[in-house]
Amino acid sequence: MYVIFLFFIQMKMTSSNIYLLLLYIIITRQATTVFMFDIFSSSSKLLKTFTGHNDIVWSIDYSTFNNDRFICTGSDDKTVRVWDTETTKQVQSFNGHSNYVFCVKFSSYHYHNYQQNVICSSSWDKTIHFWDFKHNKQLQIFNGHTGGVCGIEFSPFNGGRYLCSGSGDNTIWLWDVETSKSLHVFNGHERTVWCVDISPLQTNNNKSDNKSNIGVIGGNGYTICSGSDDNTIRIWDIETIKQLNIFKGHENAVRSVKYGSNELLNTILSGSFDKSVRLWDIRSGEQTQVFNGHTHYVNAVEYSPFIIDNDNNSNVICSGSTDNTIRFWDVRSNKKELYIIKGDDKKDIGITCFKFLQLKKNEKSKSSDDIGVNLCYGSHIGLIRIWG
Repeated sequence: MYVIFLFFIQMKMTSSNIYLLLLYIIITRQATTVFMFDIFSSSSKLLKTFTGHNDIVWSIDYSTFNNDRFICTGSDDKTVRVWDTETTKQVQSFNGHSNYVFCVKFSSYHYHNYQQNVICSSSWDKTIHFWDFKHNKQLQIFNGHTGGVCGIEFSPFNGGRYLCSGSGDNTIWLWDVETSKSLHVFNGHERTVWCVDISPLQTNNNKSDNKSNIGVIGGNGYTICSGSDDNTIRIWDIETIKQLNIFKGHENAVRSVKYGSNELLNTILSGSFDKSVRLWDIRSGEQTQVFNGHTHYVNAVEYSPFIIDNDNNSNVICSGSTDNTIRFWDVRSNKKELYIIKGDDKKDIGITCFKFLQLKKNEKSKSSDDIGVNLCYGSHIGLIRIWG
């Protein structure tokens, strides 16, 4: 598309040429919109299986390093593992945690600043570890939480220099990865904080003191959202350390929260042990949609990259559950799910986490069904699978 677009730019922009350009963009967008979700839902299948963990896989992350593609995983078996997505081979395994590993994330900060291939992991042993998986060594350890550390998330600002963590001690901590020091502690939740996310850049909805808030760490305009065993979702201002809002509606622990982006920038998606998936409007503080269909705990939610119905906006969300399914929903409607991926009843027994990723295209296979997006999920038994 971009080659053709440049071709049009180089042409004399007559009214007829402008019309042709706009017509091409519209047709291309419509073709892509219909193609992506329709093809995925009609032809997706199990592509790969990774074996090695012998207990629940709680977390998956994905990244590329020098054109190589990896996933990392954290498990109840107390290990952090790295896998090559092309060969499904285990690249590295770290055994430094003394309790189950709840969350893992690749660190872009270490890669771009120190050319290190690093994973960050949080554990119920109350620590956060950093591992160099290229050289098989442990780097930093963050101590401070007095309860197990659950969800972690790197900052989208300052190149991922900052990390937030939720814990069984009911707090959220903000850390400086460069100095290994804690910057802020957010108090307010009454029980375990299972999950955290950091927003894309937003305008500060708290209009008071807007001009004087310069931004100590460069986080002005960014917020943290957190989900807890107290059944609430809370939003926190990173710079002022203040709680901005609290969302109530879930009837059990909030297990997963995600900020939206682009046209869904002012939304938060959540999944809960009450078996529901919910969509919230940040500006109004109200729940806008509830999606029912899962028959057990909802462990993970994501805004998917899929678009449908000739709509140029991303409008498909998905959720993974202990009921052994991943379900796809249209955010514009709380009707029945659009599509269901069902795990193996004997070998999976429940979906605990998932991540969208891209596999290298097989040059020998020129299938028109290749949509370029794959879904990787972890299970209760310890298997990791890729669908596409």
